[in-house]
Amino acid sequence: MLALTRWKIALVALSLAFGLIFTLPNLVPSGVLPAWAPQQRLNLGLDLQGGSYLLLEVDTAALRKERLTNLTEDVRTKLRAEQIEFTDLGVAGDTVGVRITDPGQAAAAFKLLNDSLGERLLTGGRDVTVQTRPDQHIAVTFVAQASDAAAADAVTRSIEIIRKRIDALGTKDPTITRQGTARIVVEAPGESDPEKLKAVIGKTAKLTFQMVDVAVPPEDMAAGRIPPDDEVLPSDDRFAPSYVVKKRAVVTGEMLTAASGSHDENNAPAVAFNFNGQGTRRFAEVTSQNIGKPFSIVLDKRIISAPNIRSAITGGSGIITGSFTEESAHDLALLLKSGALPAPLKVEEQRTVGAELGADAVKAGQISTLLGAALIFVFIILAYGLFGGFAAAALVVNGLMIVGAMSVTQATLTLPGIAGLVLTLAVAVDANVLIYERMRDEVRGGRPPMSAADAGFTRALTTIIDANVTTLVAAIIMFQFGSGPVKGFAWTLFIGVITSVFTAVLITQVLIGWWFRAFRPKKLPII
Repeated sequence: MLALTRWKIALVALSLAFGLIFTLPNLVPSGVLPAWAPQQRLNLGLDLQGGSYLLLEVDTAALRKERLTNLTEDVRTKLRAEQIEFTDLGVAGDTVGVRITDPGQAAAAFKLLNDSLGERLLTGGRDVTVQTRPDQHIAVTFVAQASDAAAADAVTRSIEIIRKRIDALGTKDPTITRQGTARIVVEAPGESDPEKLKAVIGKTAKLTFQMVDVAVPPEDMAAGRIPPDDEVLPSDDRFAPSYVVKKRAVVTGEMLTAASGSHDENNAPAVAFNFNGQGTRRFAEVTSQNIGKPFSIVLDKRIISAPNIRSAITGGSGIITGSFTEESAHDLALLLKSGALPAPLKVEEQRTVGAELGADAVKAGQISTLLGAALIFVFIILAYGLFGGFAAAALVVNGLMIVGAMSVTQATLTLPGIAGLVLTLAVAVDANVLIYERMRDEVRGGRPPMSAADAGFTRALTTIIDANVTTLVAAIIMFQFGSGPVKGFAWTLFIGVITSVFTAVLITQVLIGWWFRAFRPKKLPII
C-alpha cells in the first residue's frame, strides 16, 4: 500500500488544490479575488449570523371548513341549476346534508350529486361519498383518506409558497423545513425584523373576484337577512364599511399569471395583474354579462375595492386600486405572484438572534475549533512523533477540504456544525491511531519497518471503514429527519467523515511512503 504511484500523488495534489481554492474565498474580503476564481463562501446559519426564527402551524381546521363551505355551495348550485327544490342544506361534522322537498325528485337529485361532485383520486373513486338517507335526505361526506391527503398537500404547498415569498424579500439562504405533520420551521439569517417576515409569510393572500348582490337592501344587511348564497364582507375601500357579495367567486387568484406594483389614472399606487387563458375567458364573460353592476375584489375575506363594471374586460389584464402606499402595493403584488396559501398559518413560536450575538457565536466557534485542533495536534505529535506530524498535516488538508466542500455545496454552517467539524477532526485522528497502533503490533511481531507500516494500513483499513460507515448512517438519519441546527451538524459530519477517511488513509500513506523512499529507515519512529 505504501507504493508511491502516480495516481496517489495526483489525487493528494488535487485534494490539496481543491481545499485551498474553495476555502480561500472565506479567508479574504469580498471582491479581492479575480472574477475567474471561485466566489462561493460558507453560508452562516441563524445562530452565527443573526436573524429570525418562526415556528408556524398550518391551520388544517380552517382548510377543512373552507372545503366544506365550497362543497355546500356546489350542492346548492347544482340543485338549483336543475330546478330541484330542497331544504335543510347544512354541515354536520364532515358531512353536507340536504333534504329534497319533492319525493319524485329524490332519485334524480342523488344521481346528479353522485355523478358531478368531488374530484377523482389517484387510488380510484372520488374524494366524496354521496348516500341517501330516510325522508329524502342526501348526505355528501369527504373521504377520510382524501381529507388527510388534502391537509398534507396544504403543508407541502405552504412550504413552497413561503420559500417564494422569502426569496422575493432578498433573504439569503433561508431554511424552511417541515416539522411533524402540520408545522413549518422558518429560519431567515440576516432578517432582523420577524414582524415583517410574519406579515409577508403569514398573509394568506387569497384573491377572489365576487359579484356584489345589489338586490339586498342596507336594512336587510343590517338586520342579518342575507340570502344563503351570499355573505357579508368588511370593506377597505372607504365607500362602505361592508358589502353583501355572492359566496361563489367568479375568478380566483390561482388564475393570475403576473402581478406588479403600478399606478392608476390618478397616479395613485395600484397593483396591475394578468390572467391566464381560463381567467381571461371567465373574466370577459362575467364583465360582459354584468355591465353597470359592481363586483368586489376580495383579499383574505376583506374587500379591497368594489368598482362598477363599465365595459367588458376581454384583454385578461387590469389593475386593483385601493388605499395603497407604494410599499403596500409592492407587497401585495409579491404575495399574489407567489400564490395564495392553501390555509392560514398560525405563529406558534418566534425568536430573534441579534447580529452581535451571532458575531459572538462565530468568535466562540473559531476559538473552540482552533483550540480543539491544537489539542489534537499536540496529542498526535507527542504520541507518535514524526508520524504524528504526518497525521497533523493530513488533518490540515482535511479541514481545508471540509470547508471547501461546504462552500461548493453552499451548505449552511451552524454552531452545531462547528461542533461537527471538531468531532470530525477527532474521528480523523482516531483512524491514524488505529493505523499506527497496528504498525506497533506488527513491529513487535517481528516484521521489518516497511512491511509493518504497510500491514498497519492494510489491516486497519477494514476497522476504519466499519467505524465510519456507522457514523455516516447516523449522519444520514439525522439529516433526513432532523431540522435546522441538527441538519447543519449532520451535513458537516457527513462531509467530514468522507474527507477524514480519505486524508487519514491516503495522505498519511503518501507522506510515509515518501519518507521511506527518502530516508530508508531501519526502524519506525513510533516505537
